[in-house]
Amino acid sequence: MSRAEEVVFEIASELGFDLCGIAPVAPPPAAARFEAWLDAGRHAGMDWLERDRERLVDPRRVMPEGGSIVVLGLAHARAAVELEGGGRVARYAAGRDYHNVGNHKLRRFARRLAAAGLGGRNRRIVDAGPLLERSHAARAGLGFESKAANLLHPRFGPWFFLMEVMIPHELEPTTEPPAGSCGTCRACLDACPTQAIVEPGVVDAGRCISYWTIEHQGPIAPEVRERMGPWAFGCDVCSEVCPWGARAPDLAERFGTHAAVASSSLVAWLEAGDAFTDQFAASPLDRPGRAGVARNAAIALASAPSDLGRRALLRALSFDPSAVVREAAGWSLARTHAADDGVRPALESAAARESDPQAKELLARWAESASERGAQTESTDRNTSGPASKS
Repeated sequence: MSRAEEVVFEIASELGFDLCGIAPVAPPPAAARFEAWLDAGRHAGMDWLERDRERLVDPRRVMPEGGSIVVLGLAHARAAVELEGGGRVARYAAGRDYHNVGNHKLRRFARRLAAAGLGGRNRRIVDAGPLLERSHAARAGLGFESKAANLLHPRFGPWFFLMEVMIPHELEPTTEPPAGSCGTCRACLDACPTQAIVEPGVVDAGRCISYWTIEHQGPIAPEVRERMGPWAFGCDVCSEVCPWGARAPDLAERFGTHAAVASSSLVAWLEAGDAFTDQFAASPLDRPGRAGVARNAAIALASAPSDLGRRALLRALSFDPSAVVREAAGWSLARTHAADDGVRPALESAAARESDPQAKELLARWAESASERGAQTESTDRNTSGPASKS
């Protein structure tokens, strides 16, 4: 390792990065696998991946002059995150927005590189950029790619962010991979609530709870929402069952806990309204937008039924400005409150007046479902409340 590479690692350590490695500006090992994944339609509605295909598989289209990709890792492990009264949030999203934290660190990193003679045009990437970062990170020795299609590190497990700086300097790549592998373990495949991990290393976004609750803008597919359970933003199941993540150090203080998690609830998420922008500012949770967050909260309320939640769902069914939220509220009411007074008439009325064709069709479905559920409940109540038989 020359002095240039030593400087890169020293600066990364001084700025608080947990991991650092260097990869060439060249197609990464997973390029062909990524293209096969795209061709199979596993990217669901994330059309930008197809549009950026050429740049994703070959970073020389981003940095034609060549150079190096400095890959950095910042750990974020913390205990499981749950909102007051129920509703779970992916751990990475519970604190300050990692995009903001990462970009701030990368700007300082780039300035320090320039001061050390490694300046010039650079490209900084925190998540949102045309780069197959997990594959480049694996090549640079930051971890090994898992059966859940994430990157695992012996100390930090899956709980770390990746970010990159592409620089126009040819540095010696780091190629020594960390010890470890998934071996015969298939905990993530078996535990996935929607069977989104269709084979080792291949995740079908069209089945993934994280995709539906973060990236998708319309109604969540009924077959997915039935398996979402309490997840209101993202899903950590595959990471939580991974043996490599069990001993990761708790770093909750590093990113803190955002107020939208620490002092909020599913009902508050559902009814954020005009306060959404302020309530979710500087948080990754704002990614789906106001309607997406409210939709997620409405569906998650089916896993934490309460009278407070029922009243909030009824208000959303009637008054929310988004058809997506109105429909999600109707689904949740039909699923958990079908026997409650006023719920079935409210669903029928909502379906009758709904102007959005897709929401109207679904609400009619949920109204019919509520009638069936309510009738079953009433029948059960009659059968169990009658006079006891004599022996």
